[in-house]
Amino acid sequence: MADFYEALAVPEGCRAELLRGTVLLTAAPGLVHNRIVTAIQDQIPHGRWECRQTQDIGLLKENSEPQSDLVVLERGKGPDHGRLLPAELVTLLVEVVSRSSVDRDYGDKRSIYAAGGVPGYLIVDPMAAHCVLLTEPYGEGEQADYGVERTFSFGLDVPVPLLGVELETAEFPTLPPVKRHRGP
Repeated sequence: MADFYEALAVPEGCRAELLRGTVLLTAAPGLVHNRIVTAIQDQIPHGRWECRQTQDIGLLKENSEPQSDLVVLERGKGPDHGRLLPAELVTLLVEVVSRSSVDRDYGDKRSIYAAGGVPGYLIVDPMAAHCVLLTEPYGEGEQADYGVERTFSFGLDVPVPLLGVELETAEFPTLPPVKRHRGP
């Protein structure tokens, strides 16, 4: 499957992810999404941390290569070349929820990132106007999860001890609410 995914010609304006053996094509993100990702990235100290937008993450035991909205790792810890960033090098992954990704971001990616041992996963939901910070991953496969879940409404600062920062969310734009179909 990984060879097929690697050779896939993704149409312009789309992005592709491999999640537990399934290839997903999604539309490119909108302005609200991009503004939130940029606002988060701008608050992370560049001296210690390296941030990458839409970086492919290698979670090979999960048969997954998700493309996270923002990846944070210690400066100088990543490889010098290649497409995949190994999950064990990542400190924090950020996903900004969209109408089409709500179930995937709260469900599939949560267990995939936990199974990969990613120390922190931040879900930013402009439709619910809140952030969910997940830490302390445990378990394997689809049963993997995070032991600590903290939710912060937009307007409250989000402490991210893994990075030694507090993210200001007061200026995060919102979108009309959407009902989730499944998930925790």
